[in-house]
Amino acid sequence: MTVCRPKQGSVPPVPCPEPTALYPRQKSQSHDILPSNGFPARLSGAGTRRRGVSATQERPVVLRVRGLGKSFASPEGRVTALEGLNFDVHRREFLCVIGQSGCGKSTLIRILSGLEQPTSGELLLDGKAVHGPGPDRGMVFQSYTLFPWLSVKENVMFGPKMAGRTGPSVESEARQWIEMVGLSDFENAYPFQLSGGMKQRVAIARALANQPRILLMDEPFGALDAQTRAQMQDYLLQIWKNIDVTILFITHDLDEAVYLADRILVLKAKPGRIDEIIKSPCRDREVSIRAFFRLISRRKNASAK
Repeated sequence: MTVCRPKQGSVPPVPCPEPTALYPRQKSQSHDILPSNGFPARLSGAGTRRRGVSATQERPVVLRVRGLGKSFASPEGRVTALEGLNFDVHRREFLCVIGQSGCGKSTLIRILSGLEQPTSGELLLDGKAVHGPGPDRGMVFQSYTLFPWLSVKENVMFGPKMAGRTGPSVESEARQWIEMVGLSDFENAYPFQLSGGMKQRVAIARALANQPRILLMDEPFGALDAQTRAQMQDYLLQIWKNIDVTILFITHDLDEAVYLADRILVLKAKPGRIDEIIKSPCRDREVSIRAFFRLISRRKNASAK
């Protein structure tokens, strides 16, 4: 039994169960997220502080974005939200995307999830073009999107059931995911009975129950108070360390990005373009701290305009 340790001033440590057999092996999948023993896959270093960014970039590319653009029609003419985005996301990488309001962060993640179509460029997941939503991508929104008429357990079971899975194994796996996010005592509760942080933990469990290749998170902690937000960040890192999943995380909070990410993708606005991709100083001490302070300075200047 490990312990998720909140930041200073947060609530007392919350027991976090060790990962158990959450994923059945499915030969039809193009990727194998489980080792032969049936447990969630761990890379060397999982469960401890992560390896450097250079080691991350040696891993296979999961998500490849090339020349991505998005424009909308408006009474004044075409509005370009995103233009010429090029970047890769590696297996088990934690990539944060930040930028000022209006730079296209939410548009980008909606395109990655398949909820919107780009007007130019291509998006490849494991070498296959993405044209719409799919179970290979889990999505967690900023707003609370649980089904209010379903219990916590039923919300987590929803995805596997929609995929055609039945039987006691679905319920058993749902309970394990609920245990992993620390809500075993609330598996029969309904969303209106949960706090904001608890709802987002259920949303994370529901997204991971589909065995996604990549987890997309659109400012999931933005509506939470500071104390709960700090605890949720630690919960997310603890889960990430024990599950073979890649995370792309949208945030407007620089501190949050630095704390969570292996790399930080900075977007600039009008149109949304990549300004810089920075290795997080918290992940790789070989990175010049000057780059971090340049990022802070740019953010302050952008806010002042």
